[in-house]
Amino acid sequence: MSNPPREGNLEAPTRHAVDWKSPDYYDENLVVAEMERVFDICHGCRRCVSLCQSFPTLFDLVDESETMEVDGVDKADYKKVVDQCYLCDMCYMAKCPYVPPHKWDVDFPHLMLRAKAIEHKKTGGTLASKFLSSTDATGKLAGIPLVTEVVNAVNTWEPTRAITEKLLGVEKEAWLPPFASKTFRKIAQPNETLDVIDGKKTPGKVAIFSTCYVNYNEPGIGKDFVAILEHSGIPWTIAEREVCCGMPKLEQGDLDGVERLMQANIPNLLTLAEQGYAIIALVPSCTLMFKQELPLLFADDERVQRVADAVWDPFNYLVTRQKDGLLKDDFKQDLGTIAYHIPCHGRVQNIGRKTEQFLKQLPGTEIKTTERCSGHAGTYGVKKEFYTNAMKIGKPVFRQMNQAEPDYIASDCPLGGHHIAQGIQIYHDSTPELAHPISLVRKAYGI
Repeated sequence: MSNPPREGNLEAPTRHAVDWKSPDYYDENLVVAEMERVFDICHGCRRCVSLCQSFPTLFDLVDESETMEVDGVDKADYKKVVDQCYLCDMCYMAKCPYVPPHKWDVDFPHLMLRAKAIEHKKTGGTLASKFLSSTDATGKLAGIPLVTEVVNAVNTWEPTRAITEKLLGVEKEAWLPPFASKTFRKIAQPNETLDVIDGKKTPGKVAIFSTCYVNYNEPGIGKDFVAILEHSGIPWTIAEREVCCGMPKLEQGDLDGVERLMQANIPNLLTLAEQGYAIIALVPSCTLMFKQELPLLFADDERVQRVADAVWDPFNYLVTRQKDGLLKDDFKQDLGTIAYHIPCHGRVQNIGRKTEQFLKQLPGTEIKTTERCSGHAGTYGVKKEFYTNAMKIGKPVFRQMNQAEPDYIASDCPLGGHHIAQGIQIYHDSTPELAHPISLVRKAYGI
């Protein structure tokens, strides 16, 4: 197949709705034909080679084929490319010049999602995928006295990790988050007694979507965010009957599972949106899920779009609230040097570098930013089959952040932060203190 002439696209990317309930969506012949078309364009461009392992995998397949073109690649090998994609969206939002409205209409991540959805329909997913994407089921272990301690001990015991690797495909060397002794939703006491002061651009009250990770694994992030809100007199509550946002299911192509979670979350979040709350999710992947992925998957559901309009990234809210003149700036503590990592699911939200912007104003603080994939990528980085690649992808991040000789390393993605900390320890024998950006802001306030 000959490569078409290259024409760049200077317009802002647009996204088509995902017609995943159409029978054609699951037609393997149609998907294979579309992959061949898109792969041929990617092969002729190769601009995304450094983003993840999908593109090197594709280009190696092409270069090692008899024709050295996409038509020489065995179509059965397309799955190798699909398996390496973790839907970070960076190729679409930051690299590809042929995305819509360009006439070639390339949407690599959503094509990979389609292939994953077909595979999931056929097989039901691997045991590792089911285990890692069932965050609410495993999270129920958090907060149970003794059980939590036993599970955490087992998760760090080498013989048990070896068994888990063999049975579930979870890499024995990968960092796994411990369960909290008390969940965020149990310890948080909403404070709605403060006066609601709406800003020009920001709602004056906040509803926290705590996320599975903050609720079950690291409630301290939620507590720190609450302290920041209360310091500036912002009333807050917690989203009721919260379940997983659905991103782990999306990564596996389990679109029916995504729909079940959406139907559980959206009615309660819609009530909050209608009551004028800023709904703030404390993990970038969850924010992205509500603001982009769910509206594309359920384009005909007005409820989903109304919730999307009410959802905020935490630092986007803080920066905008500050512009409204309604956020205190009485910072008391210097933080020194922070090596800050911008996660992919933060970069593709098109809100700018809001965390970096906020941190840079802190007195006595120097920010050294790294803007590239850490390699963790949701469930990808803890699976045995992908762990080596995850560490390889993260190596430039580990090196750059360690070279900053920081007092703290930080990432908006808590799992990505721990992955970076592990990588720095492994490759550079260094252990700088890891702290979430929200926790650093609380520390700077001295509250």
